[in-house]
Amino acid sequence: MGYDYGRIWVVGAYGRVGSTIRDMLDIRKVELLETDVDDVDITDVEAVTAFAQRNRPNTIINCAGMTDMEACEKDMEQAYRVNALGARNLSAAARKVKALMIQLSTDDVFYDGKRTLRNEFDQPNPVTIYGKSKLAGENFVKELTPKHLIIRSSWVYGRGKNFVNYILEESRKSDIIQIPDQQYASPTSAKELARCVLRLIKSGQEGVFHAVCQGDCSRMELAQEILDMTGREQVKLVPRVTADSDMGVTIPEYTILDTLMLRMCRIEPLQDWRTALQEYIREKNNEK
Repeated sequence: MGYDYGRIWVVGAYGRVGSTIRDMLDIRKVELLETDVDDVDITDVEAVTAFAQRNRPNTIINCAGMTDMEACEKDMEQAYRVNALGARNLSAAARKVKALMIQLSTDDVFYDGKRTLRNEFDQPNPVTIYGKSKLAGENFVKELTPKHLIIRSSWVYGRGKNFVNYILEESRKSDIIQIPDQQYASPTSAKELARCVLRLIKSGQEGVFHAVCQGDCSRMELAQEILDMTGREQVKLVPRVTADSDMGVTIPEYTILDTLMLRMCRIEPLQDWRTALQEYIREKNNEK
């Protein structure tokens, strides 16, 4: 079993994961189609359909999304427009051109207050607009295109705005950093996630997969690890209660994903989260 990379359309190609996938693809073997919102607005069904029919990709990877949780709560309609309607439009286009549709999703589709691992067969139950809109996107993918991969990850970091970069920046200018307390998941580098996406494509997989770095930790543990790796142990981390956001929205505290499907399908697992973090920090230092 295998899959020809062929012509790949990376949607959200300039974002955290999209740009990483784009950088990893060998353009000698792959015809790469890369778009972002200024090129093709995924909320515009006519624009999406026209692009797909004109270019005939055999794989569509949707890395686009509205990921700011507070922004989603403030503008529910826009959150659903991007995260759900966008996925619907891409899935319908994928069906028309017989492409494999890949939807990147999130651990925030889960919340039940229990400290249990969530595998791919557990029932999602989001409480935030972000989680609900991403689950709606997943459902459109399942309903509209028979050939699909839904890949959930957590605490993804890489280029742009994210928790890891926040700690790196704050530790250079402050001696005290407030850290959300009682949040647990598996930090996952965009590079490790991108590697997994390409492995899943190459091995011809379909269905729902969880793809996170091995191991888990709290936000506090992650922040401390960053400080230790960068030699900034003098910075003091102060816990901040995060049962609710500033908007009164309950924040899922324990969303550790079990990569059951990767194990059952014998797909190479992602690296341990500390190893991946070390690789990321080393590359950031080399950029200076």
